[in-house]
Amino acid sequence: MRGTQLGSHTVRSHGMTVAMTHLHDWLILILLLAIVVILNAIHPFYRFIGKDMMTDLKYPLKSNTVPIWAVPVYAVLLPIVVFLLVYFRRKDVYDLHHAILGLLFSVLITAVITDAIKDAVGRPRPDFFWRCFPDGKEVYDKWGDVVCHGDKNVVKEGHKSFPSGHTSWSFSGLTFLSLYLSGKIQVFDRRGHVAKLCLVLLPLLLASLVAISRVDDYWHHWQDVFAGGLIGLVVAALCYLQFFPPPYHVQGWATYAYFRVLEESQRTSQAANTVNANVNNTHSAEVQVESQQNERNHHAFMGISLSGDSGPTVEDLESGRR
Repeated sequence: MRGTQLGSHTVRSHGMTVAMTHLHDWLILILLLAIVVILNAIHPFYRFIGKDMMTDLKYPLKSNTVPIWAVPVYAVLLPIVVFLLVYFRRKDVYDLHHAILGLLFSVLITAVITDAIKDAVGRPRPDFFWRCFPDGKEVYDKWGDVVCHGDKNVVKEGHKSFPSGHTSWSFSGLTFLSLYLSGKIQVFDRRGHVAKLCLVLLPLLLASLVAISRVDDYWHHWQDVFAGGLIGLVVAALCYLQFFPPPYHVQGWATYAYFRVLEESQRTSQAANTVNANVNNTHSAEVQVESQQNERNHHAFMGISLSGDSGPTVEDLESGRR
């Protein structure tokens, strides 16, 4: 079943058709990307931060262990490389297209949710004190709220602690990859191959290490990374199930679209076989009728010949009497 359909539906033969079928989905992806840009541009909510609250916000200001540019590399590009390797082996355009589309939906939906919550909550980061007062001199207004004199962009970024963007992006992309691998190598086939399970857990381990680094760098509280990981996990699972059966399903190794096309192909083949059978039966019936008609004509002709030579005429009998 796998080879029949996969060999005839490649990027070259059906890639444009599949992409145009999901044109509205690609347009929605562009819209989501635009929303992410807007959410990053606007100012987050600047909540009240009093002097007593600064006790938990005086952690040192450090650089990122995992830089921001590295997140799309391992959360987006790495899964796409895996998708391409599977495609070169199986030549299934539906699997490649839907895997990339589902991954991008997972990452961008997660980004929109994460950035929207960041801007709405405005929770200060653990290192907010040094962002607000880089020289260590605290200034408060008459209501006791902070009056920051640090760099505006640094202070703005200091109000985006909850939830963790690194963590949510990491779990959204790498959870999708883990689910994809689970289906492809059939981890839940009840044969007890633990090595398969270890393989699909590696992406989740990488995402967890990124989450831990955010706490170690004092860029996030533990609640931030927990919420970010939960958002990424849920969104990735929902987006994966839009295109693929669950990994534990007997058909979990391919997309829903694959089996739809395969079913349609089988129905078309069965219909063609039925038509051919009917044509053959009709032709056989016509040949049989024609044969019977020819046989009847032959018998009729022979009957006329025999009746013409059956005996002497009346005139021959009268001649004989004379």
